[in-house]
Amino acid sequence: MSLLFRGTGTALATPFHADGSIDFHSLGRLIDFQLQAGVEALIPCGSTGESATMTHDEKLSVIRFTVERVAAFAGNRPTVIAGTGSNITATTIQLSHEAAGLGVDGVLLVSPYYNKPTQRGLLAHFGAVAEALPDLPIVLYNVPARTSSNMMPETTLELAHRYSNVVGVKEASADLEQCSVIIRDAPAHFGLYSGEDSLTLPLLAMGAQGVIAVVSNQVPQLFGDMVRHGLAGDFAQARQLHHRLFGLMRMNFIESNPVPVKEALGMMGMFDSVNYRLPLVPLTDDHRQAVRQCLQQLGLVE
Repeated sequence: MSLLFRGTGTALATPFHADGSIDFHSLGRLIDFQLQAGVEALIPCGSTGESATMTHDEKLSVIRFTVERVAAFAGNRPTVIAGTGSNITATTIQLSHEAAGLGVDGVLLVSPYYNKPTQRGLLAHFGAVAEALPDLPIVLYNVPARTSSNMMPETTLELAHRYSNVVGVKEASADLEQCSVIIRDAPAHFGLYSGEDSLTLPLLAMGAQGVIAVVSNQVPQLFGDMVRHGLAGDFAQARQLHHRLFGLMRMNFIESNPVPVKEALGMMGMFDSVNYRLPLVPLTDDHRQAVRQCLQQLGLVE
């Protein structure tokens, strides 16, 4: 197998109605926004999609909707990579199998959270999924801040070398040395994607293949251009866009993701209403005002 994509993958936010049900009308608008901007990948049901609060059937419905929306697009179609990871190996395999049946191009598997497996446990977990679904491309997702465990580069590399269908990792460790080891020693079919929007530019300079991003929900064209410039070696243009968008990248984490980005999408008219599922709650008034000011500075709202 080979890389699933090079460029920008958007970790799609999931809009909800006030009663908690999924707002597919707004989701379609967000997906169309991404398609028109030419992002290279869409990732439904990741952390930004509030997948931790979604039922199994809801995840499948969002994945199906995304695949069908992309299939109906007349232009260049992005890769669809479904977030199907969990802290139960059997559940991960089942959801990944069902997502594959819906036509996804690959899956994004977060390291098991709460269980805090050892490195041997991580090898066993991801290895079991890779062996159960040998024809399904897998992108690992290392996000220690959410899982309470860090997948060491030796573990990532062992999985990459052992399984041809393990084709990438979303690295959100914020450890550039760790990322450098992975990029240096990875096999040809395997790519590292930034999992921290604000570290995308330095990682591209180191040889990353792209990013799975939050900020591209709001600015898919501008952020996508930054990544494309970086991949082409035009770091002067990439750096200019990085600095232009840096404030928004940071603002998206002023409170727990995806609370700020969903608030911003509401202000931009992308979502009909802004709702969260507990335990997430709306932004404080001062943070909401800060988000609006940041969007105004970029010309995204009046």
